[in-house]
Amino acid sequence: MIMNMKVNVNFACQRCLQPLRLDPSFDHLGEHTIAELSLPIQSQSDGEVETQSDSLEHLVPPFRLTDSVNGTNDFTLVGDSGETESLSHHLKVRATLFELLSRTSGADHPLCDECTDSLLMLVDQQLSLSETEWNDYSEYLKHLEDEEMQQGNQVDEIGTLEKELQDVRAEEARMILELEALRKEETATKVAIAEEEKEKERLQCEEERYWREYSRHRRDLMLAEDECRSLECQLAYAASQLERLKKTNVFNATFHIWHSGHFGTINSFRLGRLPSAPVDWSEINAAWGQTALLLTALARKMDLTFQRYKLVPFGNHSYIEVLNQNKELPLYGSGGFKFLWDTKFDAAMVAFLDCLQQFKEEVEKGDSGFCLPYRVDRGKIEDTGTGNSYSIKIQFNSEEQWTKALKFLLTNLKWGLAWVSSQFTNKDEAEH
Repeated sequence: MIMNMKVNVNFACQRCLQPLRLDPSFDHLGEHTIAELSLPIQSQSDGEVETQSDSLEHLVPPFRLTDSVNGTNDFTLVGDSGETESLSHHLKVRATLFELLSRTSGADHPLCDECTDSLLMLVDQQLSLSETEWNDYSEYLKHLEDEEMQQGNQVDEIGTLEKELQDVRAEEARMILELEALRKEETATKVAIAEEEKEKERLQCEEERYWREYSRHRRDLMLAEDECRSLECQLAYAASQLERLKKTNVFNATFHIWHSGHFGTINSFRLGRLPSAPVDWSEINAAWGQTALLLTALARKMDLTFQRYKLVPFGNHSYIEVLNQNKELPLYGSGGFKFLWDTKFDAAMVAFLDCLQQFKEEVEKGDSGFCLPYRVDRGKIEDTGTGNSYSIKIQFNSEEQWTKALKFLLTNLKWGLAWVSSQFTNKDEAEH
């Protein structure tokens, strides 16, 4: 460093390299002081030196006076020769002082206040650590002394301990044998557990199969119960229907004879034709088919076989077979009146009246009191109340008279239907 002539020589801190201003008391040191400073500050072993050097390894290496010529912190003395000699003396004294401190303390000097405080702090920490170690060593030494005192008492216990050791070894041998037995038992138990697991799996499979079968049978049972209830309901319904049918007259239910104005009707089909009400021939033919079917059913019920004729109900194309002539008379028309050459329809209606007369005579054999409201005589129907007779034929006849004759015809059939229903109903009730 370059020093001013009026400023005392300053040293640099060996740790932070800051310039130092030294106290003037450092200029003169006596031999007695130097001797005291030459004594080591603390005795330290190799391990302690190593520990202290480790804790101070971050300090900056010191700059020696002899090294300052070629170093970066070199300095030049400026002034007279006398002043130079005095300054050199002071430097030597101070350098000697710092060399002594550096050798005895283990830290390079000089140091600034801050670095000195840091160093003191480190030293305090090392002191605290050393005290702690000393306490530990003291306690351990006390413990060793106590153990030495107890060793005398432990000698008497050696025999007891040896005997206990033998007992423990015997117990150990016994426990080893027991352990082997337990291991064998464990192996056998594991085998038994494996067998039980297999049996468990088999039983689980059996249980699943059982529940599947149970569910299937339960479902079948539920279906059977449902079907049984359904059949019971059907049976009850059939029984009620049977009772209702027993009380029902099949002829009345099947053949409903009534009237609609001047027309007689059977199952709502009008039988006849008027100038004011020209009924379609398809309806008339259907009414004749129902009429032929009714008379056939009544005759079958009475086991009556007509002579000379056979009724063939065939809907709106019904006809009558003439047995001795092997021909058919149609009970249906196709339209028109008073055609001289078309007499088959008239002949069929006359033959129907003949069959109705045979039915009347058969009924009178079993019931002399039976009588039709209108008398039938060779193709005519007579009103017994007025004495008027009406022809069943279309030829040479008016539509009004033909329609009235057909109405009387249906009325006679209704009486015959009522008589047959009453007779056979009473017969069925008597049998039951």
